Amino acid sequence: MGVRKSLTALVLAVCAMLVGGPVARGAEPVPDTRWTPRALTVRGLDLHDAVVARFDGTYFMYGTMYGCGYEWFVARTPWCGFGVATAPSLKGPWSAPRLLFDPGSDDPSTRQTWQDTCGETGQGCFNPRMLRRSGWGRDDGAFVLWFNAPRQYNLGAPHAYNAMGCDGPLGPCGPTAGSPSGWYRKPALDICRGNGDFGFIESGEPGGRPALVCTRPGTAALSLQQLDEWGSGGEPGVGVAKVAGLSHVEGPGGFWDPEHRTYVLTYSDQGCGYCAGTPIGYATSASLYSGWSAPGNVGWGAPVYGRRIFNGNSCGGQPRTVSVLDGRPWQIIDLWLGTRNEAAAGIHLVPLRYRPALGTPGDGQVWRPPLRLDC
Repeated sequence: MGVRKSLTALVLAVCAMLVGGPVARGAEPVPDTRWTPRALTVRGLDLHDAVVARFDGTYFMYGTMYGCGYEWFVARTPWCGFGVATAPSLKGPWSAPRLLFDPGSDDPSTRQTWQDTCGETGQGCFNPRMLRRSGWGRDDGAFVLWFNAPRQYNLGAPHAYNAMGCDGPLGPCGPTAGSPSGWYRKPALDICRGNGDFGFIESGEPGGRPALVCTRPGTAALSLQQLDEWGSGGEPGVGVAKVAGLSHVEGPGGFWDPEHRTYVLTYSDQGCGYCAGTPIGYATSASLYSGWSAPGNVGWGAPVYGRRIFNGNSCGGQPRTVSVLDGRPWQIIDLWLGTRNEAAAGIHLVPLRYRPALGTPGDGQVWRPPLRLDC
Protein backbone atom coordinates (compact mmCIF):
# COMPACT_ATOMS: atom_id res chain seq x y z
CA MET A 1 0.00 0.00 0.00
CA GLY A 2 2.82 2.34 0.86
CA VAL A 3 4.53 1.59 -2.45
CA ARG A 4 1.31 2.38 -4.34
CA LYS A 5 1.00 5.75 -2.54
CA SER A 6 4.61 6.54 -3.34
CA LEU A 7 4.09 5.74 -7.02
CA THR A 8 0.98 7.90 -7.10
CA ALA A 9 2.84 10.79 -5.52
CA LEU A 10 5.67 10.37 -8.03
CA VAL A 11 3.27 10.45 -10.99
CA LEU A 12 1.58 13.56 -9.64
CA ALA A 13 4.92 15.26 -9.14
CA VAL A 14 6.00 14.50 -12.70
CA CYS A 15 2.69 15.82 -14.04
CA ALA A 16 3.15 18.97 -12.00
CA MET A 17 6.58 19.54 -13.51
CA LEU A 18 5.26 18.96 -17.04
CA VAL A 19 2.35 21.39 -16.79
CA GLY A 20 3.98 23.84 -14.45
CA GLY A 21 1.64 23.44 -11.49
CA PRO A 22 0.09 21.02 -9.00
CA VAL A 23 -2.35 18.32 -10.11
CA ALA A 24 -5.27 17.38 -7.88
CA ARG A 25 -6.29 13.75 -7.84
CA GLY A 26 -9.71 13.24 -9.41
CA ALA A 27 -9.62 16.65 -11.14
CA GLU A 28 -10.51 17.05 -14.82
CA PRO A 29 -7.53 17.86 -17.10
CA VAL A 30 -7.18 21.59 -17.68
CA PRO A 31 -7.68 22.39 -21.41
CA ASP A 32 -4.56 23.71 -23.12
CA THR A 33 -5.67 27.09 -24.48
CA ARG A 34 -2.50 27.19 -26.56
CA TRP A 35 -3.74 24.30 -28.67
CA THR A 36 -4.33 25.25 -32.29
CA PRO A 37 -6.74 23.42 -34.60
CA ARG A 38 -5.42 22.00 -37.84
CA ALA A 39 -5.53 23.62 -41.25
CA LEU A 40 -8.14 22.34 -43.66
CA THR A 41 -8.99 22.63 -47.34
CA VAL A 42 -12.50 23.10 -48.68
CA ARG A 43 -12.87 21.72 -52.21
CA GLY A 44 -15.76 21.63 -54.64
CA LEU A 45 -17.19 24.93 -53.36
CA ASP A 46 -17.35 27.69 -55.96
CA LEU A 47 -16.57 30.55 -53.54
CA HIS A 48 -13.24 32.39 -53.92
CA ASP A 49 -11.36 35.37 -52.42
CA ALA A 50 -13.62 34.28 -49.59
CA VAL A 51 -14.30 35.26 -46.01
CA VAL A 52 -15.82 33.04 -43.30
CA ALA A 53 -18.02 34.21 -40.42
CA ARG A 54 -20.02 32.54 -37.64
CA PHE A 55 -23.46 33.90 -36.86
CA ASP A 56 -25.75 32.32 -34.26
CA GLY A 57 -23.89 29.01 -34.27
CA THR A 58 -23.72 28.56 -38.06
CA TYR A 59 -20.67 29.09 -40.28
CA PHE A 60 -21.10 31.20 -43.42
CA MET A 61 -18.64 31.37 -46.30
CA TYR A 62 -18.91 34.30 -48.74
CA GLY A 63 -17.03 34.37 -52.02
CA THR A 64 -16.86 35.21 -55.72
CA MET A 65 -18.37 32.62 -58.07
CA TYR A 66 -16.90 31.41 -61.39
CA GLY A 67 -19.07 28.42 -62.28
CA CYS A 68 -21.24 30.23 -64.86
CA GLY A 69 -18.15 30.69 -67.04
CA TYR A 70 -16.55 33.97 -65.89
CA GLU A 71 -13.04 34.54 -67.28
CA TRP A 72 -10.82 37.31 -65.96
CA PHE A 73 -10.26 40.15 -68.46
CA VAL A 74 -12.16 38.43 -71.26
CA ALA A 75 -14.57 40.99 -72.74
CA ARG A 76 -18.31 40.30 -72.35
CA THR A 77 -17.66 37.37 -70.03
CA PRO A 78 -20.61 36.31 -67.87
CA TRP A 79 -20.28 37.54 -64.30
CA CYS A 80 -21.49 34.89 -61.86
CA GLY A 81 -22.05 37.05 -58.78
CA PHE A 82 -21.33 36.57 -55.09
CA GLY A 83 -22.46 33.48 -53.23
CA VAL A 84 -22.85 32.26 -49.66
CA ALA A 85 -22.78 28.72 -48.28
CA THR A 86 -23.45 27.46 -44.74
CA ALA A 87 -22.12 24.63 -42.59
CA PRO A 88 -22.42 23.41 -38.99
CA SER A 89 -18.60 23.41 -38.69
CA LEU A 90 -15.60 24.51 -40.71
CA LYS A 91 -15.17 20.92 -41.86
CA GLY A 92 -18.64 21.00 -43.38
CA PRO A 93 -20.70 19.72 -44.92
CA TRP A 94 -21.11 22.99 -46.84
CA SER A 95 -24.38 23.78 -48.57
CA ALA A 96 -24.57 24.70 -52.24
CA PRO A 97 -23.87 28.43 -52.67
CA ARG A 98 -26.77 30.81 -53.17
CA LEU A 99 -26.58 34.29 -54.70
CA LEU A 100 -26.51 37.34 -52.44
CA PHE A 101 -28.05 39.50 -55.21
CA ASP A 102 -28.93 39.13 -58.87
CA PRO A 103 -26.01 39.91 -61.25
CA GLY A 104 -28.63 41.30 -63.65
CA SER A 105 -29.88 43.90 -61.15
CA ASP A 106 -29.00 47.58 -61.41
CA ASP A 107 -25.66 49.06 -60.38
CA PRO A 108 -26.70 52.51 -59.06
CA SER A 109 -23.13 53.81 -59.41
CA THR A 110 -22.79 53.24 -63.17
CA ARG A 111 -26.52 53.15 -64.05
CA GLN A 112 -25.89 49.86 -65.78
CA THR A 113 -26.40 46.35 -64.49
CA TRP A 114 -23.87 44.58 -62.29
CA GLN A 115 -23.45 42.18 -65.20
CA ASP A 116 -22.30 45.14 -67.33
CA THR A 117 -20.07 46.61 -64.60
CA CYS A 118 -18.39 43.33 -63.70
CA GLY A 119 -18.49 41.40 -66.97
CA GLU A 120 -18.47 43.76 -69.94
CA THR A 121 -14.70 44.32 -69.85
CA GLY A 122 -13.93 41.17 -67.86
CA GLN A 123 -12.55 43.18 -64.93
CA GLY A 124 -14.88 41.36 -62.57
CA CYS A 125 -16.14 42.21 -59.09
CA PHE A 126 -14.45 40.65 -56.08
CA ASN A 127 -13.92 40.43 -52.32
CA PRO A 128 -17.43 40.04 -50.85
CA ARG A 129 -17.11 40.88 -47.13
CA MET A 130 -20.06 40.56 -44.77
CA LEU A 131 -20.20 42.64 -41.59
CA ARG A 132 -22.66 42.54 -38.72
CA ARG A 133 -23.28 45.71 -36.73
CA SER A 134 -23.07 43.99 -33.38
CA GLY A 135 -21.17 45.46 -30.44
CA TRP A 136 -20.19 48.58 -32.40
CA GLY A 137 -21.76 51.52 -34.22
CA ARG A 138 -25.55 51.36 -34.25
CA ASP A 139 -25.28 47.95 -32.56
CA ASP A 140 -28.54 46.76 -34.10
CA GLY A 141 -27.40 43.41 -35.52
CA ALA A 142 -27.90 44.53 -39.13
CA PHE A 143 -25.88 42.90 -41.93
CA VAL A 144 -23.79 44.93 -44.40
CA LEU A 145 -22.10 43.52 -47.51
CA TRP A 146 -19.01 45.19 -49.00
CA PHE A 147 -17.28 44.34 -52.29
CA ASN A 148 -15.18 46.01 -54.98
CA ALA A 149 -15.93 46.68 -58.65
CA PRO A 150 -12.72 47.74 -60.46
CA ARG A 151 -14.52 49.09 -63.52
CA GLN A 152 -16.24 51.78 -61.44
CA TYR A 153 -12.84 53.24 -60.61
CA ASN A 154 -11.75 53.11 -64.25
CA LEU A 155 -14.93 54.98 -65.20
CA GLY A 156 -13.98 57.85 -62.89
CA ALA A 157 -15.35 56.91 -59.46
CA PRO A 158 -13.04 57.88 -56.55
CA HIS A 159 -12.80 54.23 -55.52
CA ALA A 160 -14.10 50.77 -56.42
CA TYR A 161 -15.85 49.91 -53.14
CA ASN A 162 -19.57 49.29 -52.62
CA ALA A 163 -21.82 48.66 -49.61
CA MET A 164 -25.25 47.03 -49.46
CA GLY A 165 -27.73 46.34 -46.70
CA CYS A 166 -28.89 42.71 -46.39
CA ASP A 167 -32.03 41.06 -45.03
CA GLY A 168 -29.82 38.62 -43.14
CA PRO A 169 -26.57 36.64 -43.41
CA LEU A 170 -27.97 34.75 -46.42
CA GLY A 171 -29.15 37.92 -48.16
CA PRO A 172 -30.73 39.08 -50.32
CA CYS A 173 -28.68 42.27 -50.39
CA GLY A 174 -29.13 45.63 -52.07
CA PRO A 175 -32.20 47.51 -53.30
CA THR A 176 -33.95 44.35 -54.50
CA ALA A 177 -34.05 43.13 -50.88
CA GLY A 178 -36.69 45.76 -50.09
CA SER A 179 -37.00 48.25 -47.24
CA PRO A 180 -35.60 48.89 -44.70
CA SER A 181 -32.55 46.60 -45.01
CA GLY A 182 -32.24 46.65 -48.80
CA TRP A 183 -30.14 49.68 -49.56
CA TYR A 184 -27.06 50.53 -51.64
CA ARG A 185 -24.37 53.13 -50.99
CA LYS A 186 -21.17 54.19 -52.67
CA PRO A 187 -19.14 54.55 -49.44
CA ALA A 188 -17.74 57.94 -48.51
CA LEU A 189 -13.98 57.33 -48.13
CA ASP A 190 -11.11 59.79 -47.97
CA ILE A 191 -8.24 57.44 -47.04
CA CYS A 192 -9.17 54.16 -48.74
CA ARG A 193 -9.52 55.63 -52.21
CA GLY A 194 -8.59 53.55 -55.22
CA ASN A 195 -9.07 50.09 -56.58
CA GLY A 196 -7.65 47.06 -54.87
CA ASP A 197 -8.17 44.08 -52.61
CA PHE A 198 -9.49 44.79 -49.15
CA GLY A 199 -10.53 43.25 -45.87
CA PHE A 200 -11.54 44.34 -42.38
CA ILE A 201 -9.84 44.32 -39.00
CA GLU A 202 -11.73 44.44 -35.71
CA SER A 203 -10.99 47.02 -33.06
CA GLY A 204 -9.52 45.82 -29.78
CA GLU A 205 -11.33 48.57 -27.86
CA PRO A 206 -14.78 47.91 -26.33
CA GLY A 207 -17.36 49.25 -28.77
CA GLY A 208 -14.66 50.16 -31.28
CA ARG A 209 -15.63 50.08 -34.94
CA PRO A 210 -13.88 47.85 -37.49
CA ALA A 211 -11.46 49.36 -39.97
CA LEU A 212 -11.31 48.88 -43.71
CA VAL A 213 -7.90 47.49 -44.77
CA CYS A 214 -7.36 48.54 -48.37
CA THR A 215 -4.65 48.49 -51.03
CA ARG A 216 -4.07 51.80 -52.79
CA PRO A 217 -3.58 52.17 -56.56
CA GLY A 218 -0.17 52.56 -58.14
CA THR A 219 2.25 51.09 -55.61
CA ALA A 220 -0.51 49.03 -53.92
CA ALA A 221 0.30 50.47 -50.49
CA LEU A 222 -1.74 49.32 -47.50
CA SER A 223 -4.03 51.79 -45.73
CA LEU A 224 -6.63 51.70 -42.94
CA GLN A 225 -9.82 53.70 -42.44
CA GLN A 226 -12.28 53.44 -39.57
CA LEU A 227 -15.89 52.69 -40.53
CA ASP A 228 -18.72 55.07 -39.69
CA GLU A 229 -21.44 54.09 -37.22
CA TRP A 230 -23.53 52.52 -39.99
CA GLY A 231 -20.68 50.43 -41.38
CA SER A 232 -21.48 51.78 -44.84
CA GLY A 233 -18.65 54.30 -45.22
CA GLY A 234 -15.52 55.65 -43.60
CA GLU A 235 -15.11 58.02 -40.66
CA PRO A 236 -13.53 61.13 -42.24
CA GLY A 237 -9.83 61.46 -41.48
CA VAL A 238 -9.68 58.51 -39.06
CA GLY A 239 -7.11 56.06 -40.33
CA VAL A 240 -3.58 55.73 -41.60
CA ALA A 241 -2.11 55.69 -45.10
CA LYS A 242 0.88 53.65 -46.30
CA VAL A 243 1.00 51.22 -43.38
CA ALA A 244 4.62 50.38 -42.45
CA GLY A 245 5.77 51.76 -45.80
CA LEU A 246 4.56 48.62 -47.57
CA SER A 247 4.00 48.57 -51.33
CA HIS A 248 3.02 46.14 -54.10
CA VAL A 249 1.02 43.94 -51.73
CA GLU A 250 -2.57 42.67 -51.85
CA GLY A 251 -4.99 40.24 -50.19
CA PRO A 252 -4.93 42.12 -46.83
CA GLY A 253 -6.60 41.15 -43.58
CA GLY A 254 -5.91 41.41 -39.90
CA PHE A 255 -6.83 40.71 -36.30
CA TRP A 256 -6.43 41.97 -32.75
CA ASP A 257 -4.41 39.72 -30.43
CA PRO A 258 -5.77 40.42 -26.92
CA GLU A 259 -3.08 38.42 -25.12
CA HIS A 260 -0.27 40.65 -26.38
CA ARG A 261 -2.48 43.69 -27.10
CA THR A 262 -1.20 43.81 -30.65
CA TYR A 263 -2.84 44.39 -34.02
CA VAL A 264 -1.58 42.12 -36.78
CA LEU A 265 -1.97 42.53 -40.54
CA THR A 266 -1.17 39.87 -43.15
CA TYR A 267 -0.94 40.27 -46.92
CA SER A 268 0.27 38.70 -50.16
CA ASP A 269 3.84 39.89 -50.61
CA GLN A 270 4.07 40.71 -53.54
CA GLY A 271 0.73 41.05 -55.33
CA CYS A 272 -0.08 39.18 -58.55
CA GLY A 273 -3.10 37.71 -60.34
CA TYR A 274 -4.18 34.12 -59.56
CA CYS A 275 -0.69 33.18 -58.34
CA ALA A 276 -0.02 29.72 -56.95
CA GLY A 277 2.59 30.15 -54.23
CA THR A 278 3.13 33.77 -53.19
CA PRO A 279 4.96 34.74 -49.99
CA ILE A 280 2.90 36.06 -47.08
CA GLY A 281 4.10 38.95 -44.93
CA TYR A 282 2.97 40.72 -41.76
CA ALA A 283 3.00 44.04 -39.92
CA THR A 284 2.15 44.81 -36.28
CA SER A 285 1.17 47.73 -34.09
CA ALA A 286 -0.04 48.43 -30.56
CA SER A 287 -2.43 51.03 -31.98
CA LEU A 288 -4.83 50.60 -34.88
CA TYR A 289 -4.05 53.93 -36.52
CA SER A 290 -0.40 54.58 -35.69
CA GLY A 291 2.89 52.85 -35.03
CA TRP A 292 2.69 50.13 -37.69
CA SER A 293 5.96 48.39 -38.51
CA ALA A 294 7.21 45.42 -40.47
CA PRO A 295 10.68 43.92 -39.87
CA GLY A 296 13.38 45.31 -42.08
CA ASN A 297 16.64 43.74 -43.16
CA VAL A 298 20.35 44.54 -43.23
CA GLY A 299 23.23 43.79 -45.58
CA TRP A 300 24.38 44.80 -49.04
CA GLY A 301 21.66 44.01 -51.55
CA ALA A 302 19.48 42.29 -48.95
CA PRO A 303 15.76 42.08 -49.85
CA VAL A 304 13.70 44.49 -47.75
CA TYR A 305 11.08 41.79 -47.16
CA GLY A 306 13.57 39.23 -45.81
CA ARG A 307 12.12 39.16 -42.27
CA ARG A 308 8.56 40.32 -42.76
CA ILE A 309 7.71 37.19 -44.78
CA PHE A 310 6.67 34.35 -42.48
CA ASN A 311 5.91 31.78 -45.16
CA GLY A 312 7.53 31.62 -48.58
CA ASN A 313 4.68 30.15 -50.62
CA SER A 314 1.46 30.47 -48.57
CA CYS A 315 0.87 26.70 -48.57
CA GLY A 316 1.05 26.73 -52.37
CA GLY A 317 -1.65 29.37 -52.81
CA GLN A 318 -2.22 33.09 -52.31
CA PRO A 319 -3.43 34.78 -49.10
CA ARG A 320 -6.75 36.61 -49.45
CA THR A 321 -7.75 37.88 -46.01
CA VAL A 322 -8.18 36.90 -42.33
CA SER A 323 -11.37 35.63 -40.67
CA VAL A 324 -11.72 35.63 -36.87
CA LEU A 325 -13.83 32.65 -35.80
CA ASP A 326 -14.66 31.84 -32.18
CA GLY A 327 -11.93 34.21 -31.07
CA ARG A 328 -9.24 32.66 -33.26
CA PRO A 329 -7.83 34.19 -36.47
CA TRP A 330 -7.72 32.06 -39.62
CA GLN A 331 -5.74 32.88 -42.73
CA ILE A 332 -7.83 32.38 -45.88
CA ILE A 333 -5.78 31.17 -48.86
CA ASP A 334 -6.96 30.56 -52.41
CA LEU A 335 -5.29 27.53 -53.99
CA TRP A 336 -5.33 29.09 -57.45
CA LEU A 337 -5.01 27.07 -60.62
CA GLY A 338 -3.49 29.97 -62.57
CA THR A 339 -6.33 30.03 -65.11
CA ARG A 340 -8.80 32.77 -66.09
CA ASN A 341 -11.64 30.69 -64.67
CA GLU A 342 -11.02 29.55 -61.08
CA ALA A 343 -14.25 27.66 -60.32
CA ALA A 344 -12.35 24.51 -59.27
CA ALA A 345 -9.77 26.23 -57.02
CA GLY A 346 -9.70 25.07 -53.40
CA ILE A 347 -10.04 27.28 -50.32
CA HIS A 348 -7.42 26.65 -47.63
CA LEU A 349 -7.95 27.78 -44.03
CA VAL A 350 -4.98 27.96 -41.66
CA PRO A 351 -5.21 28.97 -37.97
CA LEU A 352 -2.86 31.77 -36.95
CA ARG A 353 -1.17 32.27 -33.59
CA TYR A 354 0.82 35.39 -32.74
CA ARG A 355 3.90 35.22 -30.53
CA PRO A 356 6.14 38.32 -30.42
CA ALA A 357 9.33 37.94 -32.39
CA LEU A 358 12.61 38.28 -30.50
CA GLY A 359 15.66 40.01 -31.87
CA THR A 360 16.41 42.62 -34.50
CA PRO A 361 18.08 42.51 -37.93
CA GLY A 362 21.82 42.25 -37.60
CA ASP A 363 21.89 40.74 -34.10
CA GLY A 364 23.36 37.47 -35.41
CA GLN A 365 20.65 35.39 -33.80
CA VAL A 366 18.17 32.89 -35.23
CA TRP A 367 15.08 34.69 -36.53
CA ARG A 368 11.70 33.21 -35.66
CA PRO A 369 8.74 35.11 -37.12
CA PRO A 370 5.83 35.70 -34.71
CA LEU A 371 3.40 33.96 -37.10
CA ARG A 372 3.57 30.70 -38.99
CA LEU A 373 1.45 28.70 -41.38
CA ASP A 374 1.15 25.05 -40.39
CA CYS A 375 -0.10 24.01 -43.81
